[in-house]
Amino acid sequence: MNAPASTAPLSVTATGLKLNPHPVRRDWWDEPAPPRGLVEERRHRQERLAGAFRIFARYGFDQGLAGHITARDPELTDHFWVNPFGLHFSRVRVSDLLLVNSQGEIVIGDAPLNRAAFAIHAALHEARPDIIAAAHTHSTYGKAWSALGRKLDPLTQDSCAFYEDHGLFEDFGGVVYETSEGAQIAEALGAQKGVILKNHGILTAGPTVEAAAWWYIALDNACQAQLLAEAAGTPQLIPHAQAALTHSQISSPNGAARAFDALWQGLVAAESKLLE
Repeated sequence: MNAPASTAPLSVTATGLKLNPHPVRRDWWDEPAPPRGLVEERRHRQERLAGAFRIFARYGFDQGLAGHITARDPELTDHFWVNPFGLHFSRVRVSDLLLVNSQGEIVIGDAPLNRAAFAIHAALHEARPDIIAAAHTHSTYGKAWSALGRKLDPLTQDSCAFYEDHGLFEDFGGVVYETSEGAQIAEALGAQKGVILKNHGILTAGPTVEAAAWWYIALDNACQAQLLAEAAGTPQLIPHAQAALTHSQISSPNGAARAFDALWQGLVAAESKLLE
């Protein structure tokens, strides 16, 4: 008769497999990242910002000169870092980033600034002090969905990240060159994480570069999923209670940051020059 199995944790099995001597139950990240000093935080935001552009290029979110992601400076909080106009997303490095003040003047860097980037992002950062970063490009599925002039429905678990958490800006007036229109976009965004810009595309914003960038990827994917579902037939919506519950489970900035970090780590391993 075999001896009863011991309930005491093993550090090494009979075959030499090393185990955690103190097993724990952990299925999520319990604590947010520790606070960083201003210099360290600035570098962190710059590195993630440069990486976000390259990740967006990998997703095909680049189209000519269109698109911009910004990150608020942690010290000069009315200034933001942004990509230089004309540099392809796939080539952006930390040293290429521009620092722009609230008047649209470049205080670090010597490349041109996308006028629309300033008009949109200056208004967003002013209206939402909680926003650290915002992302907008002309990604294909975001553009296609925006042409319908509707908010997204709760069709999938993933799309529930935006359930009752994205807005609709309906007043397309051409390229956004005026901060007054940027302010209208900020109003349509409200306290939410994303906004559909009718006949234009999508925009996301968040309390970290990582969250804003990941939510952009996720929002474009949700647009793609709904376009495909509606082309195939009549989608079955997730009921309100389940959609709201799912939103509470998957919509946190911490989770978004972890999802982005998985992409960023692989990117840095392959393209370390972005840190220059």
